[in-house]
Amino acid sequence: MARAAGGLWRDVSLSAVVAGAVAVVVSFAGPLTLVVQAAHAGGLDDDRLSSWIWAIAVGSGVTGLVLSLRHRVPVVAAWSTPGAALLVAQLDDIPYATAIGAYLAAAALTVLVGVTGWFDALMRRVPAAVVSAVLAGILLRFGLDAFRALEDAPAVAGVMVGGYVVLQRLAPRYAIAAPLAAAVAVAALTGTLTLDGVHLSPATPVFTAPAWPGQALVSLTLPLFLVTMSAQNAPGVGALREAGYTVPPGPLVRDTGIASALFAPFGAHALNLGAITAAICAGPDAHEDRDRRYVAGISCGALYIAVGLFGTTVAGLFAALPPALISAAAGVALLGALGGSLSGAFTEARDRTAVLVAFLTTASGITLLGLGAAFWGLVLGTGCLVVRRRTKRDVNSAPEPVRRE
Repeated sequence: MARAAGGLWRDVSLSAVVAGAVAVVVSFAGPLTLVVQAAHAGGLDDDRLSSWIWAIAVGSGVTGLVLSLRHRVPVVAAWSTPGAALLVAQLDDIPYATAIGAYLAAAALTVLVGVTGWFDALMRRVPAAVVSAVLAGILLRFGLDAFRALEDAPAVAGVMVGGYVVLQRLAPRYAIAAPLAAAVAVAALTGTLTLDGVHLSPATPVFTAPAWPGQALVSLTLPLFLVTMSAQNAPGVGALREAGYTVPPGPLVRDTGIASALFAPFGAHALNLGAITAAICAGPDAHEDRDRRYVAGISCGALYIAVGLFGTTVAGLFAALPPALISAAAGVALLGALGGSLSGAFTEARDRTAVLVAFLTTASGITLLGLGAAFWGLVLGTGCLVVRRRTKRDVNSAPEPVRRE
């Protein structure tokens, strides 16, 4: 244990710690608003909302920290963003205790696919190029938003984007940390960073006894399970693979399912592997040495726990950051991952049509039959690839026509 602790301290770097911090900022800046909307739709009081924030933050933090330490890989756990979006439309019709029961059922399904190896088998059958294309489609919006922020707040976003470009050449290890600090300072000087509404208030977990989901097994459990697996866990594994890590996905998915079950009675709707946040922590900007990037996963997990203990306070703090700063920081932090995904997706010329289908479907943000764009990107991209390869094989194996003399 002492040797492991010593190795951890030797591996700690500012760039990895900052990458974990940026991942936390990205997680709370946007997806948390969906949780708040869902809570309001379900008529939850402030105590249950605070408990929900506590559960998803502490649950994600403990899970990511433990898995990063165990595997020495930057594993980032998070809560299901599409699952929260699903709840915005569902919690007004489903009693909260019934929803908790549905969360537990979805967690049980997650543990099942992780333990049985079904998820591993699925990931082996999905072409790596298609997974890279889906991940690139997810990340594209963040890259675009970083440059769109220049229009809304040129000073703040300009410092972030320009500083990143310059420091990539001069001091790559600080290419995110230094511009982020400078952008926060510019926001404070220009009056766009206001902390007047932020008050220190620890969160108190509230236990809710689950009720049998009944019809919610179909209306909530299955959609929650499917969107979490397709839009979060599959791209999350893809992000780790894209960065060169080969951790078996089954145990990771199993452990997130167990964590989901433990924290569900306190409000956590679904915990899963992070995709966007994993790309931040596993990318080259976290550290040039791949073997030392796991520190970013530990940093992210520890900060998640800190956020959870003071859920409403930190949520207000993140809400005080200018949207342009958040967009610029997230986009800049993901540029390396986006470039790597695009490179991995478009390596083979023969697969480019299928890869484009997967990439554009995911980037479009469509929702069909209650399932999000990442799911359809995987399905359509893989289907297109299978059809094209089978058609080509059939053509190549067709008998030559008989020549008549």
